[in-house]
Amino acid sequence: MERIKVKIKPNSSENKIVEKGSVWKINIKAPAQENKANLELLKFLKKELKKNVQFVSGLKSKEKVLEIF
Repeated sequence: MERIKVKIKPNSSENKIVEKGSVWKINIKAPAQENKANLELLKFLKKELKKNVQFVSGLKSKEKVLEIF
């Protein structure tokens, strides 16, 4: 299992990993309301990484910690 720090930008024009480093910067199309951006983020990363992803912290923040397994 691996943990990554993520900073998301909701309401973007496309779902895209902008930068990988100590903090991944990811653009998400979904708005940051009613958990839509969080769900879109998990779905997008699962598809991109071909692995399961879950939240460790940051559900109500733009900065999150995710676990990849």
